[in-house]
Amino acid sequence: MTSGISYTIVIPVLNQLHYTQQCVQSLIDNGVPPESLLIIDNGSTDDTPNWLATRNDIRSVINPVNLGCGGAWTQGALLSSSDWVVLLNNDIICTHNFIEAQIAAAEKYDLDVVSPSMVEFELDYDLNEFTQTFLQTMQNTVRVGWFHGVCFSVRREVFQKIGFIDTDRLLFGREDAEFLARCTRHELKVGCVGAALMHHFGSITQSAMKREQGVTKFGDHRYLYAKLGLNWWGRQRAKFARKSQTARWRKQELARSGMTLHMVHRDGQVEYR
Repeated sequence: MTSGISYTIVIPVLNQLHYTQQCVQSLIDNGVPPESLLIIDNGSTDDTPNWLATRNDIRSVINPVNLGCGGAWTQGALLSSSDWVVLLNNDIICTHNFIEAQIAAAEKYDLDVVSPSMVEFELDYDLNEFTQTFLQTMQNTVRVGWFHGVCFSVRREVFQKIGFIDTDRLLFGREDAEFLARCTRHELKVGCVGAALMHHFGSITQSAMKREQGVTKFGDHRYLYAKLGLNWWGRQRAKFARKSQTARWRKQELARSGMTLHMVHRDGQVEYR
């Protein structure tokens, strides 16, 4: 582990066993100790529980009901005593130890919460080759003030200061946005770093939850804004500020490196975000 710093990777799952196996094997193949993994099964009805029962090298919890992403993240954080808690989706793969790389970058830049860079959706490129080029080019790039919910690592002291991930099921996948708002309000330093990269297939677990519940979308974004105390004008200002900042990051990164910390591969095209 990075300079003796310990971490626990909390991975909520709901069915989609293939993605969970692929994610776990990718992490272990790239240097993550199996004992650092903690899988929270949110009531899977496929072979996930049986597979977890065969993996004595990996800690797991089987929930009889679906606690949602926020509930599983908080459950995992409470079961961990590590210096860092890494909250990770199961629909990712990597070709280097992006967990330790992002934590090392967080220590370097004094970040309290950190996310890796990512390419999303179609794996229509050579991930290993791209990762090597990306890390050489973007190693020292940081977006300060933002992290994403696919993977974010949190210093334990942050939970002690502002509390755990919100377990309100009505947030429906917006738990990371609520947590980011709390971090910002408490003036914690957060960021996304170019020293770590992963591929994200895109909302696999959320799609499974939608099918399970028979809905096409989760919740109402206005619920999150109301919870944050933002009226209509406040929502518009927040959206404008977020989009403007993202556009500045994108423009600066493309001008400097020809890449960005967030990219999408789809239909043979690359979209820079």
